[in-house]
Amino acid sequence: MENIEVSLLYPRGKSKSDNIPKISEETLSSLELNYAIDLKDSSLCEYFTTDKEVIEYRQSVFKDMLENKALCSLLTSLTPILNDITELRKLSQESANNDSYLYSITEIELYVSAIEHLYDGLKNVKDKVKSEALVTLANRVVELTESDYYKELNERLKELTSRVREIKSVTIGVNLDARLRPESAGVLSVNNEYFKSGELLQKILRLDFKSNEYTCIAALQPFKKGQNDNQQLALNNAFNNALNEVYKSSMRSWKRVVNEYVLEKADFLIKLSPEIEFVVKATELIKALEQTQNTLTFPIIYPMNKKIFNTKGIYNPIVATKLNEIMVTNDFSFDKDGMFYVLSGPNRGGKSVITCAVGLTFALCQLGLPVPASSAEISPVDGIFTHFPNDAEDTIDKGRLGEECARLYEIFGDLTENSLVLLDESLSSTGSYEASYIASEVLSGLSLAKCRGIFSTHLHELASMIPEINEKCKQDGGERIDTLVAGMDNGERSFEIFRKTPDGRSYARDIADKYGISLDKILKKIKK
Repeated sequence: MENIEVSLLYPRGKSKSDNIPKISEETLSSLELNYAIDLKDSSLCEYFTTDKEVIEYRQSVFKDMLENKALCSLLTSLTPILNDITELRKLSQESANNDSYLYSITEIELYVSAIEHLYDGLKNVKDKVKSEALVTLANRVVELTESDYYKELNERLKELTSRVREIKSVTIGVNLDARLRPESAGVLSVNNEYFKSGELLQKILRLDFKSNEYTCIAALQPFKKGQNDNQQLALNNAFNNALNEVYKSSMRSWKRVVNEYVLEKADFLIKLSPEIEFVVKATELIKALEQTQNTLTFPIIYPMNKKIFNTKGIYNPIVATKLNEIMVTNDFSFDKDGMFYVLSGPNRGGKSVITCAVGLTFALCQLGLPVPASSAEISPVDGIFTHFPNDAEDTIDKGRLGEECARLYEIFGDLTENSLVLLDESLSSTGSYEASYIASEVLSGLSLAKCRGIFSTHLHELASMIPEINEKCKQDGGERIDTLVAGMDNGERSFEIFRKTPDGRSYARDIADKYGISLDKILKKIKK
């Protein structure tokens, strides 16, 4: 049987270590994506890719997962079995005898259970799945399960395990020296009955120690109670080593079969375990978004150097799952007139929401998932860098402003023209004059770096500086910066984003009118 490589995330010839963008745990935390896809056995950072082929390979997997609801349940129920195998391997490695035959038998039993579980589940959807990954997995499992080799293995396994599972107790013999100190010990017999506790006093009075060989006259100590981990491990190793010796002769040939089957035929399941967890958790997020009745779409992928990002009806999926309602959507693009945006508007007007929405759309795309939009065309980025408010800033030595500037400076060391930079309320720790000056320097640097991104800010006056920044950077080949505005409608926040030059006074005027503190309304209040 040909040993075909199986992966749910990478087509043949592709590796996890290839084309990984720079997306840190800090960035995932800023976007809240690591909470939405909470992995236990791996890091979400490992699964991002810039490879168009890999993204499209995964898209087909998630399409199958969504179209065949039983697949998610199948992979979810497989996870505990794979976790048991992993745990058993750890126990085997901790054992003094790493070649434990008994551990090998239990491990292969679990493998057989996993294979049969997959076989029963996949045979019902085998003809419905279309993705290369799931078709390969289904064919591999069917071929393995229906092979003569597998059938013979099962017969031998049942024969051997029936003998091992009959073990109920072990009789231990201990030789004593003249002073009744233990001198040597060994296994006298392996029994198919449990021993029973007896009444020690009656046995001593009758001197009837052999009336029932399965009756214990005295326990060595309360088993495992009061013992630390090392003591319990030593005791377990002693019994396992003894049993291994007893069964060594009959199981020596079996170990070769176990290794061949586990390592060469079925070990692919353990390698798949982290991928299965990722696919299941990601599918759960997609289903949660579907429940909110917000639109999802699989984006069309373009080469990274095309720097394409055109979306219709984009929204923040994390906010959607929290509110469990249909979101206000926006159309958003990066183009020749704006590869970087300064986004201003009223507080709580949706600036941070849309900033995160753009970052999440890139991230979900580069995981192979559908994105929160009605349509999308996307070129992957080689890194996502965020500078969001940080409650745990190191301000002891640098001060708040110094810490913010230090974090901004670090970003410039890693980004390229194919990167995405998201700045949310940066430089809010100082006055508007100083903040605007520093922000103009940062924006000039980002323009010259030719990256894409958004600077969401409370600094409305910064927009008036954009023409000057563009003119200055144009001479050195910088990308054009444009402005976006979070809208207001009759004093109410609309959460719509408009591509225009902001008028900071209009926001203040609308808010003042809404709360009755415009001069006209104040005078009327006074006259009353």
